Amino acid sequence: MSSTVSTSQGFVPSSRFGAYQFSNSGTSGPFDKVEPPNNDGDDTELLSVSWNQDYTCFAAGTSSGFRIYNCDPFKETFRRDLKNGGFGIVEMLFRCNILALVGGGMDSQYSSNKVMIWDDHQSRCIGEFSFRSEVRAVKLRRDHIVVVLEHKVYVYNFLDLKLLHQFETIANPRGLCCLSHHVNTFVLACPGRRRGQVRVEHFGLHVTKIINAHESRLACFALTLDGLVLATASTKGTLIRVFNTMDGTCLQEVRRGTEKADIYDISFSQNVQWLAVSSDRGTIHIFSLRVRVAGEDESARLFSTPGLVHQNSSSSLDPLISHTAGANPSLSLPFVKGVLPKYFSSEWSFARFHLPENTRCIVAFGSHNTVIVVGLDGRCRFDPNNGGVMSQQEYVRFLKTGGNAR
Repeated sequence: MSSTVSTSQGFVPSSRFGAYQFSNSGTSGPFDKVEPPNNDGDDTELLSVSWNQDYTCFAAGTSSGFRIYNCDPFKETFRRDLKNGGFGIVEMLFRCNILALVGGGMDSQYSSNKVMIWDDHQSRCIGEFSFRSEVRAVKLRRDHIVVVLEHKVYVYNFLDLKLLHQFETIANPRGLCCLSHHVNTFVLACPGRRRGQVRVEHFGLHVTKIINAHESRLACFALTLDGLVLATASTKGTLIRVFNTMDGTCLQEVRRGTEKADIYDISFSQNVQWLAVSSDRGTIHIFSLRVRVAGEDESARLFSTPGLVHQNSSSSLDPLISHTAGANPSLSLPFVKGVLPKYFSSEWSFARFHLPENTRCIVAFGSHNTVIVVGLDGRCRFDPNNGGVMSQQEYVRFLKTGGNAR
């Protein structure tokens, strides 16, 4: 599968990306037809939603453009409503002015096999990737761009758009792929070449790890910000497994339920104490993790050690990950161990929230033990001591102009 890359003059080096707040200044290039804001939003079809890298914002791709929202406090910060089509993929780069856009929707004039790198500060497209098949996902770091096709993953340098790596995968229609975002670690996880496999690339350490995560096909997975811990779910959707990405060991296994479910999203809390999982069963589950990750000071010291990011040994990162006692409810029946089904001794969710079945949503952890649910358009809170059913804190119809809570 070949690709074509074109760049505009004056490409912005990734080191110069700033915390630019999106403006509604005049446009040029591909976005030269901008419609006035639609005040009711009833005719706008939502095509996709995605978090930025630190979960402080999310982007909505619509049938008529795209919109950017701040999470806390909630507000719409930017939008482009276009006459000539919408976007099925909108990928942010933290809170800066750079976006990756892929066309989507029935009447879009933007191709689904092209990735546009859009600089809103300059109001122009600064780079474009063209492929022979549909783009399934795009992931951004400050120094790299990753494009996911159904059978291939491409890794580009952000500074000059040079192709650095490419990997073949098993059929990947969901575009599964995730990146680390720690400044000193570059970790990529994507499907392997066999069913249930995850390929993990530690680029700085020149280490590739193949993790046989499930017997069934992969449905969803997520990395911690430093890339050292991976959570996976299969198309069966009953178990979530947590792995050490350096040696592939399974650190923990938790149970979402006993019936098959389609897992929509998996998200770690920043302190890696909690894991959130959403599915088509109409529930969001919160699990308490038994994974201890070193504090930021210790991580920074280890990652800044000269030569660490270039060495081939994985043992140097082992002290960063270990097991700790967890708090997920479980049923212990040692006298019938091996007789009753495995789910009788499973670790179940610590807290949960119920919503209408088949409500497709993505989840992330906010401040003060809250979970942000996009799709449900709201925020819910869990009790970190007692768990149980979470309470809804806020509800917002974010496609409505202004996004006022009610």
